[in-house]
Amino acid sequence: MLYRTNARSLLVTVAIISWSLLLANVLLSAETMRQPGAVKLALPYVDNILTVIFILSVFFYQRLSTENLKGIDFIGYLWNLFSKAGIAAYLSIALILGYRMITSYANLQSPLLLHIVYQVNFGLLVLFLAKAFYIWQKLLLYHKNRFLQIAWDWYELLLFSTLLLTLLNFNYTSYVFLPLLALLGFYTLFLCTNLKWVAFLTFNKKSRSLVLIGAILVSCYIFIRFFHQFADSPDLVIDYSDVAFLLLAMLFVGLYTLAAFLVSLFSLPTSSVFEQKSEDLLNFQRLSQSIQQGQSEPQVYNMLFESTIRASDASAAWFELYKGTDPQVSHLLTIKNEQIERIRHLLMAYNIQNIDYINNNLDRNPGFRDLTLPWKSLIILPIKSKQHQFGVLYLLKDIEQGFDRETVNVLRTFTNQTILTIENLRLVAESLQNERYKEELKIASTVQENLIPKTFPSDSWFEISTHSKAAKEVGGDFYDFLQLSESRIAIIIGDVSGKGISAAFHMAQMKGIFHGLMQQDMAPSEFMKQANSALSRCLEKTSFITSALYIIDYRMKGFMFARAGHCHTLYYNAMMEDTFYFQTEGLGLGIIRDKSYNNHVREMYYDYNPGDVMVIYTDGIVEARNDKSDEYGEDRLRYMLTQTYHLEAEDIKCAIINDLEDFTGTGSLYDDQTLLVIKFKATQPNE
Repeated sequence: MLYRTNARSLLVTVAIISWSLLLANVLLSAETMRQPGAVKLALPYVDNILTVIFILSVFFYQRLSTENLKGIDFIGYLWNLFSKAGIAAYLSIALILGYRMITSYANLQSPLLLHIVYQVNFGLLVLFLAKAFYIWQKLLLYHKNRFLQIAWDWYELLLFSTLLLTLLNFNYTSYVFLPLLALLGFYTLFLCTNLKWVAFLTFNKKSRSLVLIGAILVSCYIFIRFFHQFADSPDLVIDYSDVAFLLLAMLFVGLYTLAAFLVSLFSLPTSSVFEQKSEDLLNFQRLSQSIQQGQSEPQVYNMLFESTIRASDASAAWFELYKGTDPQVSHLLTIKNEQIERIRHLLMAYNIQNIDYINNNLDRNPGFRDLTLPWKSLIILPIKSKQHQFGVLYLLKDIEQGFDRETVNVLRTFTNQTILTIENLRLVAESLQNERYKEELKIASTVQENLIPKTFPSDSWFEISTHSKAAKEVGGDFYDFLQLSESRIAIIIGDVSGKGISAAFHMAQMKGIFHGLMQQDMAPSEFMKQANSALSRCLEKTSFITSALYIIDYRMKGFMFARAGHCHTLYYNAMMEDTFYFQTEGLGLGIIRDKSYNNHVREMYYDYNPGDVMVIYTDGIVEARNDKSDEYGEDRLRYMLTQTYHLEAEDIKCAIINDLEDFTGTGSLYDDQTLLVIKFKATQPNE
C-alpha cells in the first residue's frame, strides 16, 4: 500500500514537471517563430519526449488509482469517471470561451495565450482519456475469462507501443504504419463489444447511467471538436492531433462510451427480466426446500458441486467429504490428486484449514507461485455447522480476480442452504424414528396453545392485530410481548427449527428467556446476545431459533429492533409514502454457540410517524405456495401493504390473509403462518 502511495506521488510530480517543461518549450518555440530574426533556442525532439513522458505518467497514475476503486457499484464507476475526468471537457469549454472573449472584445491577438489555452486543453484531454481508459477497462473485464484478459493485455501493450511513433517523430499516416493502425482500430472495435456489466444494471440504475454516459459522450465530442479545429493550424508550433496514441485512445474511449450508451438505451425495456433473475439468485433460501423432497445427502452434495461450478465458471474443483475425522475426496473436476495434495500441504503450512478463504492473486503469493500450478484464483468454502463438519469445497480459476463479489455471494448462499438442507434431512430422519411422535404432537400442541398470547394491550398510540396458524398439530412459530413501562413495549416474534414436543419446549424456554431478560429493560441486540448464550446451553445441537425483537417507545416516537436470522420487517412510511423492507443483518440463535455470535447481530433505531405501518411475519407467509408451486413472495406482500396502509391494523391483517388464502387455495398449509400488523397513531391530546 505504501509502495502504491509513493508511486502515485512520484507520477503526479513527473506529470506536473513534464507538462510545465512542455509548456515552457512550446512558448519558447512560439516566441521564436513570432520573431524571425531571433535565435532558435528550442531543442529538437524535446516536445516529443516531454509529450510521451506526460502521457505515460498520467496514464500510469490513473491505472494505479483505478485499481483502488473497490467495493463500488457500476454507477459509482461512471460517476467517478464523470466527476473526476469528464468534467474536464466542460472546463475546456469555459477556457475556450474565455479566450475568445479576450481576443474578440479586447481585440488582442496573442499567440502565446493561444498556446497556453491549447496546452491546458491538451493536459485536460490526457487526464480525461487516462481516467476513461482505465474505468472502461474495469467494466470491460467484468466477468472476464482468460481469453478476454489476454486480449486486453495485448491491446494495452500495442497501444502504448504507438508512443514510439511520437518519440521518434515518425509519420503514422505513411503507407507503412497506416495499415497497422487500421488493424489496431478493428482490435479496438472488437473490445468494445464486451459490455456484460450493462446487463447487471437495474432499470433505475440504467436510467441514471444513460445520463452519465451521455455526459461522458459529450465530453468526447468537445475534445474531438477542439483538436480537430486546430489540426494543422499554422498558428501552432505543435499539433497533438498527430499523436497516434491519443487518436487511438480517443477511438477506444469514444467507441466504448457510445456502445455502452446504445446498449443501455436499447436494453432498457428488458431490464425487468434481469431484475427478476437477480431476485431469483438472492432467494436461494428456497434451495433447501426444493431439494429436500426425495433427496439423499449424496444427491445434495452432487447438486452443490455442479451448481457452484456453473455459477462460478470454475476451471477446476474438488469436494472433500468428512466421514469421521479424515476428509475423503468425493468429487473432482480437471485436477489431479497429486496437485490436491500439494495445495493441501501448503494450506496446512499457512494454517488455512476448514475456513472461508479467498485468494484472487495466487501468483503474488510465493508459496503458491512455487507450486507452478496453472490456476490464479482460489476460494475455499467449508460446509459445516457449529456441530458438524460435513465437507469442504475448493474452486479454482485460471485468471486473477476470478471470484468477484456477486459470484462469492451466490456461492456462499449455495453452501449455507446446503448446510441447512443436510441438517433438516437428518432431523427428518430422526423424527421418523420417533415412536411417540403423535403423542408428542398432542402435548406440544397444548403447550404451544398456552404460550401464544391471546390479546395484546390496547393503547391510544398504536394498534396491533395478530394472526397465527400452524401447518400441522404443532407449529414452530411464536410471538409474545412485555410492557416495559407506560410508554414502552417489547414485542418478539420467532420460528423454532424442528417440530413436535421439542419445538414446543423450546418455545417455552424462549418465552422464559424473553420475560426474564427483558425485565432488565435491555437493548434488542444485547437481548439477542444473552439469549443466544442461554439457548446454547439447552438447545439440541441440531436446533436453532430465528427471532426478531422490537422495543417501541411512544414518548420517543421511535422503535429499535434487532434481527436474529428472521424474516425482514416490512414497513410503510406515511411521511415519505414509501413501502420497503428493513435490510438488517442477523444470525439465528443457537447456530453459533460462542462469543463470536456477538459479531453477527446488529441493532437499528427508526423514528416512526403517525400512520406508519409495520408488518412482522414468519416465512410461512411469503413462502406459501399455490397449486402451481408458485410462492406468495415478498413483492406481493409489499404490494398488499401499499394498497391497504390507510386501513386499521385489523383490516390490513384481514386483507393480507384473505389475499394469501385466495393465492394458496383451500389446501393444506406449506408452513406455519404468523402475522403481526402494527399501526402507529397520532399523538393523543391527553398524552
